[in-house]
This record gives sequence, C-alpha cells and structure tokens, in this order.
Amino acid sequence: VQLQASGGGLVQAGGSLRLSCAASGRTFSAYCMGWFRQAPGKEREFVAAINGNGGTTYYADSVKGRFTISRDNAKNTLYLQMNSLKPEDTAVYYCAAVRTFALLTTTWEYDYWGQGTLVTVSS
Repeated sequence: VQLQASGGGLVQAGGSLRLSCAASGRTFSAYCMGWFRQAPGKEREFVAAINGNGGTTYYADSVKGRFTISRDNAKNTLYLQMNSLKPEDTAVYYCAAVRTFALLTTTWEYDYWGQGTLVTVSS
C-alpha cells in the first residue's frame, strides 16, 4: 500500500482544514487507517483511527470533538476534518495503514506510512 497525504497549510486559530490521504491498491477496505502527527522536537503521536468499513472511530482526547476521521472506500481515500484549530495542533500530519479488522492506535502497529503534510496554526 502506498499512501499520499495532502491538504496541509497555514490557518489561523479557530479555522478549519481537511486533510486527505490517497491510497493505492484494491483492498483499501481491509485496512485500519490512522492519522498521526509530529510536532517539532516531539514524538509522533496518535490523532485518530477508523476501521475498514468506517463504522468505528477513535480519537485522542486532545482532538475529540474538533476533528473527524472518515473514509471513502470507493475512492480509496482517508480524510481528517479539523475544526477549531489551535496553535498546539501545529505539526506534520501522517496517514498510516495496517491490514486488520481491529482498530489500532499506536505507531508501531502500523505498517504503511504516507510522507506527511504540514499543518501550521497561527495564533
């Protein structure tokens, strides 16, 4: 599986962005997908995950109620809608995939990673 993330940019605090992650292959629905982020000088952290059919999602407490993860299996695409952005959301955002029916939330459990897209939130 190859992943290509896009949609990052510069936005003011309180604004919104939608990230996309295009995946190659014909079995996209067999993969649990996740979003992670890494701020300068910090470790990569979990943001959100969604199972293969899109019926189950899970969020980090820091983004719950502000971010929404979704997927379109017909288009092999993962999304992250980010609202009410804060300066502390500034980071490089990565999409990731692992072939499983489970919902996984740690970096080491994911097998495939996109190249990352930078989100900068100004105060």
